[in-house]
Amino acid sequence: MTIQEKIQKLKKEKNAIILAHNYQLPEVQDIADFVGDSLELARISAQVKEEVIIFCGVHFMAETASILAPDKKVILPDLFAGCPLANTITPREVKELKEKYPNYAVVAYVNTSAEVKAESDYICTSANATFIVEKIPEEKVIFIPDRNLGYYVSKHTKKEIIIWNGFCPTHQRILPQDIIALKEKYKDAKVVVHPECRKEVLDLADKIASTSGIIKFVKEDNGKRYIIGTEVGLLHRLRKENPEKEFYLASPLAICPNMKKITLDKILTSLENLEPEVKVEESTREKAIKPIERMLSL
Repeated sequence: MTIQEKIQKLKKEKNAIILAHNYQLPEVQDIADFVGDSLELARISAQVKEEVIIFCGVHFMAETASILAPDKKVILPDLFAGCPLANTITPREVKELKEKYPNYAVVAYVNTSAEVKAESDYICTSANATFIVEKIPEEKVIFIPDRNLGYYVSKHTKKEIIIWNGFCPTHQRILPQDIIALKEKYKDAKVVVHPECRKEVLDLADKIASTSGIIKFVKEDNGKRYIIGTEVGLLHRLRKENPEKEFYLASPLAICPNMKKITLDKILTSLENLEPEVKVEESTREKAIKPIERMLSL
C-alpha cells in the first residue's frame, strides 16, 4: 500500500476527516477531504459528523476547530506548526488595550490564540474583515493583530480604527519591487494579493482577497496570467483548478515554514495514534466561542 492508501484506510477505521489549509504541501492538499481558508475550515469544523478532525494547518486553526467542535478530537499532526503573527499579541496586551480604550470594540483576526480570542469582542478572517468591521454596531474599533490587514480594512471604512503592529513574516517578505519586476516581464498579468501583504504591495494590486477570494477571482476572471502575492502553497490549487492559466509567485521568499511542517508521514502517524490532540480548556473555550459566534452570525 502507498502512504496515501494507508491514510485513506486508517481514516475510515478511525472515523476521521482531513482538513487542509490552502498553504499546505501539495500532497497534503491532495489527500485532504476539504481544502480551504480559515473561515471555510472553521465552518466545516463546526459541521463535520466524523469523531476525529485531522487538521492540517497551524496551531491557532486547530484551536479554533476545538472551540467550535468541543465534542470532536482535533489532531494537529505537528504541534510545532505555529503562527508568528498570532504570537505578536498576548491576552494581557488585549486587556491593556481595552482598559486604555474602553469604548472600542476589539476585532481580532482569526490568526490569534484561543486566549486572545477569549478577550476579544469579534473575530474576523481575511475574507470577511471589512464586512465584520462595517457590520458591527460600534463606531470605534481596535483591530488586532495584523497591521496590513488593518490598513486594508481602514481604507474601506469610515470607522475609527486603532491597529496593532503585528504582521505575517511570510507576507511581509513580498516587496513592491518584486511585483514591479514581474509586471515588467509579464505586462498582461494581473496582480492578485493577500491583505496580509505590506501596504506598498496592496497599493499595486489589481485585486486584494483572501485565499478563497483569490481562487474565486481567478476562476471567474477572463485573464490568462496572474502574479500571486501570497504563500506558495496556494499556487498548487490555482494551477490544479485552472490548468489553462499561468501563475507567478510574487516572491520566492513567500514560503511559510510552519505550514510546511505537516507531511504525509505525520498525518499517518497522527491517525495511528490519534495524537497530538489540541484541546482548548473549557473556561477559555466558553469565552472564545462568543466572538466567533458573533462573526458567524453576521
